[in-house]
Amino acid sequence: MALGTTARPLIVASAYPDPPFDVEDAGSLSGFDVELMRAICARIGRAMEPVRYTGSDFNGIFGGLQDGRYDAVISGTTITPERVELVLFSEPYLEFGQGVAVATNSAPQVRSSADLSGFVVGIQKGNTSDIVARKLLSERAIESIAYYAYDDIGRALDDLESGSIGAIIKLAPVLRHLIAARPKLRLAFEVDTHERLGIAVAKTAEALCEQIDGALRDLAADGTIAALRARWDC
Repeated sequence: MALGTTARPLIVASAYPDPPFDVEDAGSLSGFDVELMRAICARIGRAMEPVRYTGSDFNGIFGGLQDGRYDAVISGTTITPERVELVLFSEPYLEFGQGVAVATNSAPQVRSSADLSGFVVGIQKGNTSDIVARKLLSERAIESIAYYAYDDIGRALDDLESGSIGAIIKLAPVLRHLIAARPKLRLAFEVDTHERLGIAVAKTAEALCEQIDGALRDLAADGTIAALRARWDC
């Protein structure tokens, strides 16, 4: 049962665009993560105050937790050892791999990482796709990496369509949504990175993290998370 909403609003940061997790439509903020966080806030008796992270490097988002600008981060955020050094994470609520998108006509042969030889691969700064890209680079499976500001994903997709880069790597469900209206692009394959997504809070916010964990368990048990996955196709 949801608690009464009496405490101050929970300030929650997300980075846009990141469909289906963080979606903006005509100024309205929504998406799987936003709706999940609203449900969590209802459970713990806090109103949700969403804020937009505007930095060019996604990893900069955690600084807002450390300096108290916001209380939580939910943004398709992978739990990594490096991030765990900076913040506390909730229990994971979803798990995905990375997707690799290419141009439909110019790269019909690409079906695996073995087909990326000579490619320039685009990724967003601070995105965990960098781990995959740097591994491919170290194995000489790709030519180089092109880094884009986090909110420049649209330009990266344009560059992929024009042939300026050969591929984009990003979390698979996000990439599917981003290219859905771009018939010149296709999801060529996925890399099974088994990335677990979590909600981040400050290191000192143990009580809040415990409340979020309890709410996540309740929302999984009552079918809310499954319903949100079906609604947002993730």
